[in-house]
Amino acid sequence: MTATGPAVGRPVAAVLAVVIRDGEALLVRRANPPDAGLWGFPGGKIEVGETIHAAASRELFEETGVRATPQLAFASLDALDYDADGRLRSHYVLIAVLCRWQAGEPVAADDALEACWVSLATLSDGRLELIRDVAELAATATLHDARS
Repeated sequence: MTATGPAVGRPVAAVLAVVIRDGEALLVRRANPPDAGLWGFPGGKIEVGETIHAAASRELFEETGVRATPQLAFASLDALDYDADGRLRSHYVLIAVLCRWQAGEPVAADDALEACWVSLATLSDGRLELIRDVAELAATATLHDARS
């Protein structure tokens, strides 16, 4: 229960495919609510029987056409969406997966309006409307990527 009403079902597990290449992060601009129009990492729901790494690879390819090898699940986040009356509409548990680019250049598909490489410096300068935690996840991914 929330303070204003019952929560909807159970949280939904989903992945974010975090790809950093040559000082740039691969981002998509979301087509659908709750983050429509905002920039974030490719990703989506984990299918029944699918591993976290397989889901990250699949979602990345479906949304951008880019192939990458999942390396490490490095962070988790709660994504809560409330209606105007404060009732919970959805609850996603997002698992960020560092992926190493293998092939392809981004082309928006599925529920992405745009897909492109974005300079890591741009993520913190306020020029793009980002989904919450994108800049922080990119910075953390860069640290993990440097260690591997």
